[in-house]
Amino acid sequence: MNTDNRATDASAITLADMDPTIAASLLAQTTPDNIERALSELPADVALKIASHLASEADNDDERGNTPHPLEGLSGTVERLMTEAFGILSPQDTVASALDHIVRTDPSITITYIYVTDEDEKLLGVVAMRDLLLASPGQTLEQIMTHDPFAFTPDVEMPEAVNAALLQRHRLYPVTDEEGTLLGLVYGWRLFEYVATEISAQAGSMVGVDKEERITTPILESFRMRHPWLQINLLTAFAAAFVVGMFEDTIARIVVLAVFLPVLAGQSGNTGCQALAITLRSMTLGELANISVSRVLRKEIILGAMNGFFVGLVAALAMWIYAGISGTENSAILALVVLVAMVGACIGSGIFGVLVPVTLKRFGADPAMASSIFLTTFTDILGMGLMLFLATSLLM
Repeated sequence: MNTDNRATDASAITLADMDPTIAASLLAQTTPDNIERALSELPADVALKIASHLASEADNDDERGNTPHPLEGLSGTVERLMTEAFGILSPQDTVASALDHIVRTDPSITITYIYVTDEDEKLLGVVAMRDLLLASPGQTLEQIMTHDPFAFTPDVEMPEAVNAALLQRHRLYPVTDEEGTLLGLVYGWRLFEYVATEISAQAGSMVGVDKEERITTPILESFRMRHPWLQINLLTAFAAAFVVGMFEDTIARIVVLAVFLPVLAGQSGNTGCQALAITLRSMTLGELANISVSRVLRKEIILGAMNGFFVGLVAALAMWIYAGISGTENSAILALVVLVAMVGACIGSGIFGVLVPVTLKRFGADPAMASSIFLTTFTDILGMGLMLFLATSLLM
């Protein structure tokens, strides 16, 4: 791949459309000069959001050491994004004939660069629109073109292509073979769109939506991708229902417990989702490579205990008031049951939020695949089972 950097007319539009965290992660791999130039071309509010994440990205780089950058997980080559080349002229064409060519081109095609090729279609140079407009009408393209321009080869891997695009920052990139023959073009925005699509696909994987599925995927194919995980979800839901069914007599005698079961399940589930989101993000950025799982678990256990205690205090107060209003006996003990169950459930959900994706990865599965399905089941069984067990032990 030719790495000459003399072509001009760079654009920061693609970064402005990306999530600030992703944009900062990508920019962190470039030089300070390129970061400064990129941010200066963005709207002030967008640049500020991206810049706010750059410091943490720099810290992450220091901690990761030689850990591979998350872009290395991208698959495919530039060839999959290549489109047919246009705006092709010979070196003997004049500036006037080039402008005439642009005027006569289909209005749906926006010509940003003129690609100068010889009779064998080998790429000789590139003329940016600015240089074309500033040149004299009688000058030839050979006189004003940028020689040996930057170009991809079709077999360039996506991580390398994205990093190169961050450095070059052109709207459009030529694709040539080893002999320099122009094969096609790749839009810069399509490279960044590909990155955003691959990263955002993890959200679908969390609920059993295959990352290759699109809105245009046939119905039967989408059914094949999604349905197995829904069957697994059904089985895990039966497991949670079975646990609750074991304490049916307790619920029948202490009806107020049924009111607080959804509250407990919701709080523990949210705690688990927070831990899961942080774990998946750390996996994507490679942060878990140099941090032991036990260290992450200790942090989540402490956070779970703290969050569970303070949320549990509010829930316990609500139980004490509700039990008193409804005439239920032992309202103080019921409040204690809710408090202890909330602490235990939040600690457990934090642990599951870490262990579920780590376990899936160790078994060779996508770390994000169906994580929320298993997490929901584990937190429901633990939270509701713990509260009903405590109530049965203390009051029955």
